[in-house]
Amino acid sequence: MSSPRAIIQILITGSQILGKAFWEAGRQAVKNAQYTPSAGMVGDVAGVSGATSGSVTDVLTRQHRMTLDEAHLILNTRKADPIPTVLQKYEHLFKQNSPAPPPEPGKPVPKVPPPHSHYLQSKVFRAMERIEAESKAPKDTPGAPPPAPPAGTAGPGAAPSAAGEAPKGDTSGS
Repeated sequence: MSSPRAIIQILITGSQILGKAFWEAGRQAVKNAQYTPSAGMVGDVAGVSGATSGSVTDVLTRQHRMTLDEAHLILNTRKADPIPTVLQKYEHLFKQNSPAPPPEPGKPVPKVPPPHSHYLQSKVFRAMERIEAESKAPKDTPGAPPPAPPAGTAGPGAAPSAAGEAPKGDTSGS
């Protein structure tokens, strides 16, 4: 076998291999473009898409785009921890991820600045916001009846109150 013929055969074989590889890569790209992820994760944070009941907790989860469990994980706290403990952990994590203050004049500048992360600091801040929002939100209990209207807002057909008085606006004189 002559040298030019061997070189041509190597080039043809190599181009066939590359052609098949590009063909398969193109097929995979088409599959990836046509793939739609499950409905639970389309453009949403984990746990947020399931928050559709309209309860206070679900509304807060959608507003803050973070579940209460995620917020507690970020701050390394438990749900049962009191707010001062959570605040202490928040302050510690926030300070640890803050940039170092500028060095005082006359003191040597460290060669390697202490590490800090704006991303982590913002996550810590958002987690604390979520926990504070949950603690300030009115507590809702599943299956509880809706809150009664304030006194004095009963309509003309409302039943008398427990004291036996007629509702306001009832002029029937019974």
